[in-house]
This record gives sequence, structure tokens and C-alpha cells, in this order.
Amino acid sequence: MTTPLIIALPSKGRLKEQAEAWLLDCGFKLEIEGGARGYRASLKSLPGAEIRLLSAGDIASIMASGEIHLGLTGEDLLREQGDILDGQVMLLRALGFGRADLVVAAPQGWIDVDTMADVEEVAHLYLARTGGRLRVATKYMAQTRAFFDRHGIADYRIVESLGATEGAPAAGQAELVVDITTTGATLAANNLKIVGDGVILKSQAQLAACLKADWTPAQLMTLRRLLSVVEARARAKGLASLIWPAEHDAKATKEVAPYIKAGASKRPNGLLVETGTMFDVQAALAWAGVGPVTVTRPDYVFEADCPAADALEARLKTK
Repeated sequence: MTTPLIIALPSKGRLKEQAEAWLLDCGFKLEIEGGARGYRASLKSLPGAEIRLLSAGDIASIMASGEIHLGLTGEDLLREQGDILDGQVMLLRALGFGRADLVVAAPQGWIDVDTMADVEEVAHLYLARTGGRLRVATKYMAQTRAFFDRHGIADYRIVESLGATEGAPAAGQAELVVDITTTGATLAANNLKIVGDGVILKSQAQLAACLKADWTPAQLMTLRRLLSVVEARARAKGLASLIWPAEHDAKATKEVAPYIKAGASKRPNGLLVETGTMFDVQAALAWAGVGPVTVTRPDYVFEADCPAADALEARLKTK
């Protein structure tokens, strides 16, 4: 029996909904075993894959263990695992959803604190005045330490947040917070402001591969099939096909030559072009008397190669 490619997907929350919608848009329907509360699933149209449904945090924590081959979770959670991205886990594709910024936030009343340099100065003054270190509440301890170190800030201590981090200053538990935010509205509602250069990470959902897992040729083939479809779907969203009458092909080909030189692809009696230049091409064709010109949007645009799969296979050969 062939061992399946094991993929971990989020089991709950907004990230789960977004991951399912993304997969469905690519053509892979998630079919959960054991009803809506099941923890095993499969992907229709991707034989050879087994889906495990876990929390986003659990996916990040087991990514380096070798128990799974692929995981879909937030980049912020992956980077909180320390240095696993240096040799244990490889990011294959940023997915464009699950976006959030990991930021340093200070009380709005600190009107003279706008930069991390200001935070460093406040930390020194706080230590001199109170004899204690400035407290920073966060769930993201590893990234907070690394970021504060890069800014030369040493006079602080981390208070691990077990609840709503943004409420820590109001509760008297901390002076600063490091937290995830999408719009900043929750921080503002708690009288906090984002420090100007205090964006630690612009996070989003990532599809990541475990380099420590045992990879068979069959599993790599399943991965390649998945990534080829994902890349083809993403590629198609930025392209459009312009089709003109066959009797105008010679004239049209002459007119679109500059766009072909710039990267557009010639098709029989047509052109595959980026949507941003679609109207420019149409205008040039109309000026030359070519018409009628119809436009269609492809569902997928497949290429012969798959760069993400190639890069992973290259990394696996060197481990």
C-alpha cells in the first residue's frame, strides 16, 4: 500500500474557512470524514493525499517533527517556533489570505513614543525611575526577543499573555504589547497605538513543507500535482485571452508584437496577456482595424515546470 502525502489543515476558525475556500477555488473539495467534527479528511481530485485537521498553532508546532509532509498555517506561528525555517521547514507558497501584522504597540498617551528608539529611551528611564524593567505582554516571545535585540533594547522583560493581550496595559500587567492585528482597530479601542517602525512581521497563511519527513517518489508526485494546480490557478487570475478573426491574424500579429516581446504569449488567432495590459492591446488592435475581438478569462494556465516543487526536491537532496 502506498503511503499517502500527509497534509495538515486548520481545523477551526477563520483560517479554516479561508483555507477551504482557497482549495475549492483551486478545484480541490475538502471531504471531512466522520462529519463536521471529524479530524481526518481527503481532497477530491487529489488521490494519494491524507488530510489531518489540527489547530493552526498545532500545525506550526509539529511542522519540524516529520509527522506531516505539508502544513497550512500562519507565518507568524511558524516563525514563533524558532529557527525551523533555517533547515527544517521550507515555505512553498504564500497564499494571500490570513493576513495580519505582528506589531509593537504602546499606550496612546505616550505622545513622545513613535519609534523603537523612543521605546529604548523609555525603557532606560523606566528602569532608572522604578528599578524594574519595562514589561511587554505577548504570546510571541521568540519574535519579540529577536526584534528587540535587533533594536538594541535590553531593559525590558516579557510577560507571557494567556488571554487578550491588548488588555494587558489597562489591567496594569504590562506597559507595551506585541500582538497580531489586521486593522489596528482592537488596539485603538484599547487606547494603544502601533509604534511607527514596530512592525515585526507582515504575516499571511503559508503552505510549508517539512524537510525532516520521509518523502517517497509517489508523495513528491502528489505534491507536484497539488502545486501545479495551485500555481496554474493563481497564474490564470492575472491573465486574459484575446481572440480575433482568423482573417485578421497577420495584421493582428504585427500589432501585438511589442506585447509578445514583453512576455505575452501568442495563441492561434489570439494572445494570452496580463489583464493590466488587456485594454491597451485591444486599443492597438482596434486602431489597426482588427475586430471583433473577444476576451475570455482562463480557469487555469499550466506551465511545463513547477518551480516550488523543483525547489523542494532540490532541498531534500541536500538534507
